[in-house]
Amino acid sequence: MDSLSLFDLTGRRALITGSSRGIGFALAKGLAGAGAEVILNGRDEARLTAAAEALKAEGAPENVAIHLLGFDATDHAAVKAAVDRFEQDIGAIDILINNAGMQHRTPLEDFDPADFARLMETNVTTVFNVGQAVARHMIARGRGRIVNICSVQSALARPGIAPYTASKGAVANLTKGMATDWAKHGLQVNGLAPGYFETELNAALVADPAFSAWLAKRTPAGRWGKVEELVGAAIFLAGESASFVNGHILYVDGGITASL
Repeated sequence: MDSLSLFDLTGRRALITGSSRGIGFALAKGLAGAGAEVILNGRDEARLTAAAEALKAEGAPENVAIHLLGFDATDHAAVKAAVDRFEQDIGAIDILINNAGMQHRTPLEDFDPADFARLMETNVTTVFNVGQAVARHMIARGRGRIVNICSVQSALARPGIAPYTASKGAVANLTKGMATDWAKHGLQVNGLAPGYFETELNAALVADPAFSAWLAKRTPAGRWGKVEELVGAAIFLAGESASFVNGHILYVDGGITASL
């Protein structure tokens, strides 16, 4: 048996939400490198087009198709319509990576209720909206892979981000619930939980010497993660390699959740 074939995504089609930049873009690039057609998603059509061009420029295989599917993942009806239309006009979505998300840093006692609601809608409701829309088609086919992007904050908290921590805890438990409901239909649903990575979302922290010094001491690996270091875990969870892995949260965090 060729064990490397377990990580070959040739012939699969993967939708990655929030994939015009950051972790989503890195995962789209990585899955394309493993042979999957990729479906870039976001709300900004111009940014999606630029991301597709960047994928091609950065070496996406010429035989791998890149699709654009613009929709607002917080809009349940729009998500369902876009996914249904894509499935009908283009073909099956075999892999879903729920990556869309946001951060908002404010002490909890000062946190605005509107900001709390927006953060929950962006980080949690989108996982439900897109997960349900795609899973309905996967269930009909009896197969599919869903990877929800969780966080080290699915298990840990820090000052100033209590609502974000709550949202990522919810995503981790929603992942387990999806697996519990959908594994019997042939779906594998798991979470990928990054630690502290150099992304636009963390730009202010990366630029803060005091925080970076704290992080280096707190993380056994002694550094920030690079988004490319998430690709291997994503390919594992998206491929045949994870055929009996369900409801698992895979932390890619340099050891931060393992250490006091």
